[in-house]
Amino acid sequence: METDDGLGLSPRKVEYLKYIYETGVTVKTSRIADRFGVDPSTVTKTVDELARSGLLIHEPYHGVRFSESGREYAEFLLKRHRILSLVFTRSGLSGDEACREVSRFESLVSRSAVDRICRAMGHPSLGVCGEITHGTCGLDHDRHGS
Repeated sequence: METDDGLGLSPRKVEYLKYIYETGVTVKTSRIADRFGVDPSTVTKTVDELARSGLLIHEPYHGVRFSESGREYAEFLLKRHRILSLVFTRSGLSGDEACREVSRFESLVSRSAVDRICRAMGHPSLGVCGEITHGTCGLDHDRHGS
C-alpha cells in the first residue's frame, strides 16, 4: 500500500487513522467499532491491513497504536482535511458543512495538491477543525518544489 502521495488508502481507513490519532492513545478495536458503528471483526480486519502496511501496531486484546511512519502519515491526513475544509469555509460553507463535504472526497486529493493549496493559502496554522501542522508534510516539501 503506497501512501507517499496521500492516495493509498480508502476513505474508511483514512477515517480510522484520523480517529486513532485524535484519541492520542492506544485504542481498542471495540472503541473504534463503537465510534464508526461497525462490527468489531470489520475493524480488526482493517486494522490488521493497516498494521501490515506499517502504519499501525496492533496488539490483539490490547489495542492499536501508531508506528512512527503511521503517526507522520496521520498528521498529513489531518492536515489535508483541515486545509480542504478551510478552503470550503472560505467559499461560504459552515465549518460543519465543510467537514462533511471534505470527508466525502479527501482521500482522492494528493499530497502534492494539498501542499500547493497550503502554500497558496500562506500556510495557515488554524483550520475549522483545529490546528494545522506543517512539520514533515508541508513546509519541508514546499521548500523542495513539490
